[in-house]
Amino acid sequence: MSRPCNALWVSLAALLLSGCGGDDFADIKAYMAEVNAKPKGHIEPIPRFQAYEPFTYQASNLRSPFQPPIRVDVASKPKGSRLIKPDPNRVKQFLEGFNIEEFEMVGTLANQSGRFALIKGAGGVHRIRVGDYLGQNDGKVTAITDTEVDVVELVPDGEGGWIERPRSIPLKEHS
Repeated sequence: MSRPCNALWVSLAALLLSGCGGDDFADIKAYMAEVNAKPKGHIEPIPRFQAYEPFTYQASNLRSPFQPPIRVDVASKPKGSRLIKPDPNRVKQFLEGFNIEEFEMVGTLANQSGRFALIKGAGGVHRIRVGDYLGQNDGKVTAITDTEVDVVELVPDGEGGWIERPRSIPLKEHS
């Protein structure tokens, strides 16, 4: 390269760099003045936290949200009977404190005193026979076969009467 070309480049670079200069720090100086104007040693107080309020679940006796709702046609809805009702003086059995849907039949036993079904649920395996009660709707065991336990529950019809609802607990076969 020749000297005039070098001089041209140097002068061009000097001209460009001269545009970067100047005393345009007014915004930074204003911010620094604002920070310095604040009182020293002032710390904002800690925010007050609200105390924890415990929540008690009140919907435990309602239908599970994971089961489809039961469609009831008002015209074909069975009417309950006022003659059929649970015995309020009967002593409740242990398995009546649990939802009947939690139980599954796992086997049967038979001896001289009769036939028994083995029901798994409520924290263990329980032996039941015809006439025993289980579930929260006064479910009475009416029959025990090799493949299922038949139960009749008493459920309110919503109009002051009671309906007998048959149910069965099928044998769960382990694979």
